[in-house]
Order: sequence, then C-alpha cells, then structure tokens
Amino acid sequence: MENTMNLHDFYYELPQELIAQDPLSDRSGSRLMVLDKNTGEIEHRIFKDIIDYLNPGDCLVINDTKVIPARLIGEKEGTGAAVEVLLLRRQEDLKDTWEVLVKPGKKAKIGARIHFGGDRLVGEVTDIVEEGNRIIRFEYNGIFEEILDELGQMPLPPYITHKLEDKNRYQTVYAKHEGSAAAPTAGLHFTNELLDKIVSKGVDIARVTLHVGLGTFRPVKEENILNHHMHSEFYRIDDEAAGKINKARKNGGRIIAVGTTSTRTLESAAAEDGFIKPCSGWTQIFIYPGYRFNAIDCLITNFHLPESTLVMLVSALAGRENILNAYRTAVDEKYRFFSFGDAMFIK
Repeated sequence: MENTMNLHDFYYELPQELIAQDPLSDRSGSRLMVLDKNTGEIEHRIFKDIIDYLNPGDCLVINDTKVIPARLIGEKEGTGAAVEVLLLRRQEDLKDTWEVLVKPGKKAKIGARIHFGGDRLVGEVTDIVEEGNRIIRFEYNGIFEEILDELGQMPLPPYITHKLEDKNRYQTVYAKHEGSAAAPTAGLHFTNELLDKIVSKGVDIARVTLHVGLGTFRPVKEENILNHHMHSEFYRIDDEAAGKINKARKNGGRIIAVGTTSTRTLESAAAEDGFIKPCSGWTQIFIYPGYRFNAIDCLITNFHLPESTLVMLVSALAGRENILNAYRTAVDEKYRFFSFGDAMFIK
C-alpha cells in the first residue's frame, strides 16, 4: 500500500441544487444507479428494481440501529443564554452521562448547568474531553428516552436545511436499537413490502447494529488521507446474523451490505476467509483504496460527499476511476445526492 494518498483525488464537482433536501414520499421510488465494479459499466434503474439484482442464496446485511432525537436546545442556568447540545454517546460506566457536542462551547464550562423544556431535563457539564466535546450528566424525573423523544430534534446533517416534517423519514423501517446520531441512509430506501419480496425470492436478511457517530460528517482535513484519524463507533453482530452470513458464504451466495455502516461492521469482524464470529465492540476501521475486502461482495449505498471517508470506501470497492466516472454521470443525469438522495448498487 502507498505511503501517501491525496485528499483531492477524491474530489468531484457537485452543484448545490442536487443535494436532496427532502425525502421522497415513496421510499423505494428513488433512482438506482447500478455500477459494475469490474467493468465500470453503468445502468439506470428505480430502487425497487434492486430485487432483480439479488439472487436466491445471497445474504442482505442491514444495520438496524435507530437514530435518537439527539439535538436539544436549552438555556444556560443564570443567564438564559441559548445553548445547543448534540448527544454523541452514552457513557457505559456512568448512568445518565453522555459525551456531547455543545454550541457555543464557551458557554459550557465545567459546572455549567443547562435547562431543557424548563426543568424537564437539566444537564451539568462535568468534564471537557478531546476535540472540545463535553461530558454532561442529566437530571430528570421519568424515563429518559420518553423525555428525549418529546424535547429532542433529529440531528440532520449540516447540508440539509429544510425542516423534517416526519421524524420517521430519518429512520429505516427496520430501525430497532437506539443509539445513532445519524441514520444509516442507504437503508432509507427499503419498504417492508420490498423486504418481504426479497425474502420470498430466497434471499436471507441478516441484521447487524452499528451506532452511527457524527464523525461520519466530519471533513477529512489531512492532505495525505493516510494521516486521517477515524472516529470510533459501537457495533454488534449476534449469533443469528453471523449464522446467516456464514451460511451464504459457505454455499456460494454473495454478501450484500446495505450501506457503508454495515460494510464497516462486517469488515471489522470478518476473518480473512470472510467468515464472521458473533461479537461486539468499538471499531475505527478506515477503508480506502488498496484495502482488501474480506466480508462483502456487493454494496447498496447513497452518493457521498466529495473528499469524504465514504467516497474513499466506495472507491476501495469499485476503483477510484469507476466511482468518479459514476459520480460525474450522476451529476449529468441530475441524480439526488446525500442522505435523502438516490442510491447506487455496486455489484
């Protein structure tokens, strides 16, 4: 593998108007670009046509994480100044304590208290950690998740400026385990009806969990991307999921990951022969060209930001030139980009 890889090699021109601001009313009605990773050949379809590309014996791997309404707007005790808090992750060893992002940070010194919804929820800053993130301990009466659902907003990516009318449109239909600060957006295209048809075709569906962190949106600042430090995210693969994946692998089926989050989960857990053991833990895996995939054969994904770690991941799978050509084609064909945008199947 090379010692340097230039950030600008993963740049492409994207007109602002192609960034999707709102989800489509029909989840599976978005467009689907099909890219052959070996030849670079491109087809244009509708997402529900994905079933035509799945074969009996394949295993489709989905990430069943659930986004929490992690954006809270509060007031600083004593001054009434507005403070925005974004929940990043719950501290495992400390009850009701979270690592958070605070804006503006200067109002969140250690000891500062912030009130949300009057006195429904009160947070006290107990520590300042790396990159200026805060540790906040919350006080409340009742059930934390219910209060959060009432007071919190969905933490939409910074490039989405429209208000989301329906919180559920930033969740997959199979979202189950709460813990993400962002949606695994490739999964937003699936409906229950489409999933039922996929199962009826003889395709196994394996559920894994990776709680998506906001590091997903953090820009790569290193000119040599090999110096980039990946954020860590919690993942879990249970016995049932590992069994389905290994069965498909053993019988010659393909492992098709839905999204870069499922991909990172599987590649973090797979042995060199592609087999998976049930496990859980934290992953900081960074996948870029030169990486050898052990777990996945194909990928369903969205169109990602220029110079992002996600563009690097898909370039590792399909080749940088193929990806950049596919993205240029998507711009020419006016595909919709990013979280609420259209999809790509890399086969």
